[in-house]
Amino acid sequence: MFLRTYASWLNWLEAEFAGCRYFALNSTGHRSHPEQDAAIGDYIRWRKQRVRPKTSFAAGSKIRHPDYPLKAA
Repeated sequence: MFLRTYASWLNWLEAEFAGCRYFALNSTGHRSHPEQDAAIGDYIRWRKQRVRPKTSFAAGSKIRHPDYPLKAA
């Protein structure tokens, strides 16, 4: 899917990877790859238990209004 420049916040997958990075990788001193894999797996299992559909993504954003002027790229 094409996303405009500086619109990475619209990509939901970026948010999922950011969550993994913050909760499983940042400020950790994994001593081995299996230990790091376990931390990532723990995060994925935790996330899957709490997943909900995204229904009101950027509800207050002006870009969601039909009269929002788009600039030519």
